[in-house]
Amino acid sequence: MSYRSPLLDRLPGAVPADGVDAGVAAHYGDLFREQRALAGGQGFVDLSHRGVVTVSGPERLSWLHLLLTQHVSELPPQQATEALILSPNGHIEHALYLVDDGRTTWIHVEPGTTGELTAYLEKMKFFAQVEIADATDAYAVVHLPAGSTADASGAAAVRELPYGRDLFLPREGFAEATDGFGQAAGLWAYEALRVEGHRPRLGFETDHRTIPHELGWLETAVHLQKGCYRGQETVARVHNLGRPPRRLVFLHLDGSGEALPAHGDQVRLAADGPDGRAVGFVTTAVRHHELGPIALALVKRNTSADAPLIAGTVAAAQEIVVAP
Repeated sequence: MSYRSPLLDRLPGAVPADGVDAGVAAHYGDLFREQRALAGGQGFVDLSHRGVVTVSGPERLSWLHLLLTQHVSELPPQQATEALILSPNGHIEHALYLVDDGRTTWIHVEPGTTGELTAYLEKMKFFAQVEIADATDAYAVVHLPAGSTADASGAAAVRELPYGRDLFLPREGFAEATDGFGQAAGLWAYEALRVEGHRPRLGFETDHRTIPHELGWLETAVHLQKGCYRGQETVARVHNLGRPPRRLVFLHLDGSGEALPAHGDQVRLAADGPDGRAVGFVTTAVRHHELGPIALALVKRNTSADAPLIAGTVAAAQEIVVAP
């Protein structure tokens, strides 16, 4: 049975999201008000559809260090970080958002990916003193924006971030626990601020051949001086000897039309017209309360950084996220 957040029936105006984000609210009736509230440090976002994985045991951090792109063997308690799991060829398979509380490493991941992730972790366990659990049925994720003064003492773990806090709340009493967090904001508001912040998301900014360099994940999710992990040779080779084949860009979209380009819509050079050869594709397009329609896109590295583009059928001006 598919997931449905209790907040969808508890909070007025809730409109369900679809696709991978089905089960939580896309919005509660006023997208821009919800965005402005989050930007001002008010309210919360229901992310209870995301997967939760825990790793416990005395060797958990040293063991995770061998598998992840991030340096976590000496991760201090309560310090949030993010990491990737790569294929042998260096392509991104999982994005992990984690924090360790001194006894357990708490991780949240994209909806529907915990089965594949825990199966891989179990396969790599060997004789390590670690315990891996899919804790999605027991814990739910909620996001509080930066500046929020909401009481997070009921959370089992908290990830402190520059743009807010991710709380791991027990699912028992989850809806009631959010009562003191203020007005709810939907996924559309959260995604608009994510795009504004140039933060990539697995399955949106990635495809089957994406490497970390293309999305700027080298700065936040990859440690270039740590030891060997699966896919590390590709990371080192591209970083030391070349450039990634594609790069993430931020797009200001023409707001004269009503429609936004869809995920996967082709990006072309405006000079080549709507029938020109594609130089990339749209990854996420949103409506922002101040910037208007904006998007992230993945384009060929050699695409001129100042070239006007067409995203789907919408004119677009680009800003650099990853340097050409």
